[in-house]
Order: sequence, then structure tokens, then C-alpha cells
Amino acid sequence: MGLFDDDFYSTKISRRYLRRSQNQKPGWRAPKHKKKGLSTWQVSLISSLLSATFVVLLFILFSGFNASKNPVDLINTVSAWEDATDPFNRISMAADKASPSVVSILNHNEYSRINPEDAALGSGVIFKQENGKAFIITNSHVISGADDLEVVSSDGLSRKAEIIGQDSIDDIAVLSVEGKGSDSVIELGDSDKLRAGATVIAVGNPLGLGGTLTSGIISYTSRLIPISLNQDGVYDWEQEVIQIDAAINEGNSGGALVDLKGHLIGINTMKISDTGVEGLGFAIPVNDVMKTVDGIMQYGKVIRPYLGVYSLDLDNPYAPIDVAQRKELNLPENVTAGVIVLEAHGPAKSAGLRLNDVIVQFDKQPIASTRELRKYLYDHKKVGDTLEITFYRDGKVQTANCKLTDKPSEAEIESGLEDR
Repeated sequence: MGLFDDDFYSTKISRRYLRRSQNQKPGWRAPKHKKKGLSTWQVSLISSLLSATFVVLLFILFSGFNASKNPVDLINTVSAWEDATDPFNRISMAADKASPSVVSILNHNEYSRINPEDAALGSGVIFKQENGKAFIITNSHVISGADDLEVVSSDGLSRKAEIIGQDSIDDIAVLSVEGKGSDSVIELGDSDKLRAGATVIAVGNPLGLGGTLTSGIISYTSRLIPISLNQDGVYDWEQEVIQIDAAINEGNSGGALVDLKGHLIGINTMKISDTGVEGLGFAIPVNDVMKTVDGIMQYGKVIRPYLGVYSLDLDNPYAPIDVAQRKELNLPENVTAGVIVLEAHGPAKSAGLRLNDVIVQFDKQPIASTRELRKYLYDHKKVGDTLEITFYRDGKVQTANCKLTDKPSEAEIESGLEDR
């Protein structure tokens, strides 16, 4: 018995048909019915012709094709359209568009003067040309401690670079090189419109292999990564980044992360390198990058409010205070989080803050760590604003009003003072 109990789907001859056949008289045949409609091959042929006609009309409509053009032009148009819809060809086209604007950066130091291979490596992206100069975005850590910076463009031209400005908090720097060359300026995308799963391309100078391409997808559009600005193991800032699975290696830092249109959507900045870890790379979103770049281009630095404290977290897991130290602070038992003032300078000193004061609130908002202190200053305040500080001194709650200023130059800040 078939899957369905009827004559159409059953593969066996039904009893009803056998009985009908036995009752028929010899020589009698059931009349043949004339087929109506089109056969299968005729329907297929007509469908194919209609589809081909529809495709040709579309090309005529969108490519501006007319009867006076050579038929070869139409073939070329079709081929170009097919190439553009092929995802691998789209990667190639985006790479061809973006690669000429990506440069290699060599940070020469005292060791590289003896052996050039000891120069620190990085990447950069040309984002502007003006008055015979090309301006380049890179990471601040790429040019850290630079004695001499060399930029090598995609055509092999090597030029000395000048630092316009840098910001260690956002890890962004701007360089310039003299002379007109074949430099190509990259087109900027919009990192606010990124979607997880979108294909991206990382272009840079990993291990000194300039012009290297890697591709992958966006794994997460806005990941918050805790970082230690002073590399002391204390996480005192959070960087919002694009998480990608494209291969990022030493030398990729400062290079371009582009979409399939060849538009810059991020600056490659770091990766997580550890046993059992694979495909965890990060890039700074281009919209955040350009805010920093605009400040550097205008002022030579990013203008941020400055408080002037060197501090330690009350509940710092890496450098916890002992019983004797807590007793010296004379804090109430219920105060378990806050920021201990180790040094006060500038605005903080003028407001009366001093050693062993424990900051617990800004403008009546809880401040539990140095990271929160910094984020509140940078996200909610600007230069010239007044900040209300709530703190404990000798076990008693006190408040002070502090007028925030611009951060002074490094030469004006005592050694060891934090950037906050």
C-alpha cells in the first residue's frame, strides 16, 4: 500500500481498476481524451524566454543601454554586474579601493639605528590631503616613545613623518608627511550603522608585511573592553570597540578596518592573544576616532576636563589596602567603595582635597572606582564646569566645589600624576 490510499499516489494497481478491466468487452477500448493546454517542455521554454527578456530589460533600464551601443558593451555590463554580486569579488573591489590609503609606519629607536629590523612596526590610514601634506590616523601606542617616524606608502615611497598630536586615552594619533605623491584618501563610513555578521577587511602592516589583507565578520558592534592606561594592571578606563574575527597581528595596529564599499569603519587597535584564544580582534569605531582626530587637528590635543588627583581604588583587587591602612582612613564600616586621594594638584588642590581623602560621589552620583571617576569627568563634564565632590576625611563626610580646567602639558605635571 502506498503512502496515500488513493489511485494517484499508490504504486500498485487498484482493485477497482482490475474489476473495471475484467467487465469490459473484448476489443473495446476506453476513448482517448485529447490533451488540453501546453506540454511541460513548452512551459519551460516560454518561462526561459520570459526570464531572459526580463533580465535584458532590467539591464537596459539601469545601465542606460540603447540600440546604438555595441552588443559587447552589454556583455561587459552584465559581467561587471555579476562581479559586483559575487561576495569574493566584492572583497577584492573593496580592498583595491582602500589599500592605497593605508601606509606602513616604522618607529625608529636607539636599537633600530644599529639594526633597522628592530624598529617598532605599525600601520596608518591617510584621511586627508591639504596644502601638499597627507594626514594620517594611527594608534597612539604605535608612535609611543618615537625618536624618528618613517611612513612608507603603498607605492613604496618612504617619507619622514611629523606628529600633529596624540591622545593616549582614546589611543589615537595624527601624523603628517610632506610632498605630493600617489597617496589616496580613504572614504569614511558610519560605524553607528554597523551590524553583527557584516563582512569586513583589515588592511595593514603585520610583521612588516605591508599591504596585507585579512577578512572576517563583525562579531560584536560595540564591545566595552576594560584597559589599564598606565599598564600597571589597574583597569582605569573602558574602550568601546568593534569586535572582529579577522586576523590581527603585531603591526596591524593603526591600520584600516573597511566595509565592502571600501569605506573606513574603524582603526584596528588590539587583539587578545592567549592560549586557547582565537579570532578576537578589536577596532576603534570610526565615528569615535574622528571626534578625537577633529580635536587633535584643531588644538593639537583632545580638550578634556582636568581634576588633578593621583588615586587608588578603595577596593582595588590588585593592591588591596590592609587593616592598618583602613584604620588610618577612619572610614565608617558601611563605606566599602570609593577613590583614595594619594596626591592632589591643580583644581583638586585648590578645592582643598588632600592625602587620604576618600571620594565617594561626584554631583551626588556614586563614584566607586578610578574608572568611574574618569568616565564621569569625560562623559558628563567639560572645561570650566563646577564639580561637587563628596568625600570622607577622618571619618566625616565633607563636600567641596571644584572648578575644572584643561589638562596642563606633561612638563607642568609632576611625575606620576594620573591623567585625570
